[in-house]
Amino acid sequence: MRLRACIALLLYVSACATSAPTPTEPAARDPRLANLQRAAKLPWTDGGRCAVREASEPWPVLAERCFHALDQDRVRFRDITGRCAVASAGAAVSVGLCVLAAPEIVVGAVVVAGVVMVGFAIKEALDAHELKWADQEDASPAPETRPVPETRPVPEVKPAPPKPAPKKRPKPEPKGPDFPPVGPIELSDPERHRCEPIPEPHAGEDDPHNECADKFPPNRYPGMDVLVAGVSFDALQVGVRVLWEIKTHRFDEYPDFIQDKEIKREMIQIKKQREAAAACGYGFVIGVSTQAHKDALLQQNQLLNIVVTGCKR
Repeated sequence: MRLRACIALLLYVSACATSAPTPTEPAARDPRLANLQRAAKLPWTDGGRCAVREASEPWPVLAERCFHALDQDRVRFRDITGRCAVASAGAAVSVGLCVLAAPEIVVGAVVVAGVVMVGFAIKEALDAHELKWADQEDASPAPETRPVPETRPVPEVKPAPPKPAPKKRPKPEPKGPDFPPVGPIELSDPERHRCEPIPEPHAGEDDPHNECADKFPPNRYPGMDVLVAGVSFDALQVGVRVLWEIKTHRFDEYPDFIQDKEIKREMIQIKKQREAAAACGYGFVIGVSTQAHKDALLQQNQLLNIVVTGCKR
């Protein structure tokens, strides 16, 4: 009974010290919401369940009933006003409960150590309260609308005819090499750079061979081999996109076992050259001096494009 009398005394003292609201002040807010917001700033060992259960009561009553659920290891109470020392004298009430139960919030009276996480029960109650008020606002009648002032139509103005766009001059097509492509082929920039023919000196000092490579196709780069996609060819034919490999040795005069070895070696080289030429959109022709050499190569691959040049050594 003494505890309740003490709390009642605190309520009376607080009411006397509070000035009456002026007509211009807004109506008192929901006391339950005020209690929940105040309780959210304190650490609770039960997640705030007791504070939610007693939130409809005056704050001193909530403080009395839920004081046991407060995490008192993290809270320090300071009797700044001095009222609690008088109210608790001879009564079974602690100064801490008296400070906590004060209806008004006294700055510095309750000090909490560390960061306070809102109790889950208090957070759910606050969220439900916000949702309730949002529904009420949506259901409120729409504000009165004023009639829209009459507007006079603006006289129609015909837009000025658009100025004709200046004629664009056709861009000159880039000039390619002086020979037409074998067929349509699209290459990316790195591939195009890789497929550009690069002249290089003839590989060997075989004058009859080099003379045949320059004159028979004829060679676009006389005195030079040509490198395409990293593979060397004897000639790039003038006027067409065709690469040549020239063979001038007298194949039919070799013994059979030498002919067999020579054909196998040449087929490895020819396969590499055909693949590089095809990848870059070039045709590929093999020039041999004798018909016997041509026949021996065709026995290995009937699809080879072989020409008998008749070049002498």
